[in-house]
Amino acid sequence: MAFRVRRVEYYYANVRDELEAASGLPIGYRDEGTLVVASDDDDAHALDALVRFQEQLGLPVERLTSRECRAREPLLAPRVRGGALVAGDHQVEPRALCAALLAALGAAGIEVRRRAAAAVGPGPRVTLDDGAVLESGAVVVAAGWRTATLVDVPVRPVKGQILRLRGAPAALPARTVRGLAGGRSVYLVPRADGELVVGATVEERGVDRTVTAGAVRELLDAAVDVVPGVAELELAEARAGLRPGTPDNAPLLGRLPGDADVLVAAGHFRNGILLAPVTADAVAALLDDGELPPVARPFTPDRFA
Repeated sequence: MAFRVRRVEYYYANVRDELEAASGLPIGYRDEGTLVVASDDDDAHALDALVRFQEQLGLPVERLTSRECRAREPLLAPRVRGGALVAGDHQVEPRALCAALLAALGAAGIEVRRRAAAAVGPGPRVTLDDGAVLESGAVVVAAGWRTATLVDVPVRPVKGQILRLRGAPAALPARTVRGLAGGRSVYLVPRADGELVVGATVEERGVDRTVTAGAVRELLDAAVDVVPGVAELELAEARAGLRPGTPDNAPLLGRLPGDADVLVAAGHFRNGILLAPVTADAVAALLDDGELPPVARPFTPDRFA
C-alpha cells in the first residue's frame, strides 16, 4: 500500500498526508505540543526530573514559570506552580485513525474479515471464531492484550479508565495539558470538534472493563485541579479499556520463538497509537528483508524465553 511506513523515523507528520489521501478521511493530527504543569512543590520536583530526562534524550523541552504557563494556556488554575512545553509532542485521534486505516485498506482492495481470531497455528494459519481457516506465507499477531490467548507470549491486560467531555472549543485548552496534581497524573487532550479526553487510570485487575465511580471521580478531581473549567463541561462518555502489558512494559516485536512464520507485534502498553508507525515499519522490514531494524531488535519475544 502506498501509505505504508518506510523508515523508522517516519512518524505521523509524514504519514498523515498519504493516509488521508488514501482514505479520504482526517486522522485528527495536531501539532501544538503538550504543556506539562505542576500544582505544588512536590509536583514541581517531579517535573524537573522529567525535564532532565527529556533533555538527556535530546528532546526539545522548555521549562516555564507559572506566569508563562498561564500566558500559553489561560484556562489553567491559578495554583499552577510552573511547567514545561514539549513542542514536539503531537497527537492523532485514535478512532479517526482506525477509521482512516480501514477505509484505506478497502480502497486498496484488501479484504478485511470482521471476525475474532480463535487460534493461530500450527504454522502460518489462523482459525477464526466462525471456524474459517486462513493460510498465508506469514501471520502477524497484533491482538493487543488478547495476544497471549493466541500465542505463547507474556502479555497481560492492564485496565485503563478514560473520560470524554464535551463543550465549546473556546472552553477547552488550546493544546494537550498533562497535569501533576498532588501526586496524581492526568492528561487533557482537546479535539477540534469540542471533545476533551481525560485519562487515564492504570489498574492491574485482569479482564475487567467495569467503569467505576471512584475512577471517574479521581480523574475529574485531578482534571479540575489543573483546569477548573472542566467542571462545567458535559460528561459524554466514561469507558474502560484493556492495554497490553509485558513484564517490562516494552513491546514484543519479531518472530515467535519456535515458529519463524508467526510474527508478534504487541505489548505496547500505553503507547500503542504512538508507536504504530514505527511498529508497522519494523514488521514490514522483517517480512520484506528478513531482519528487524536495529531500533526494534531489543524487543524480540525471545528476551523472555
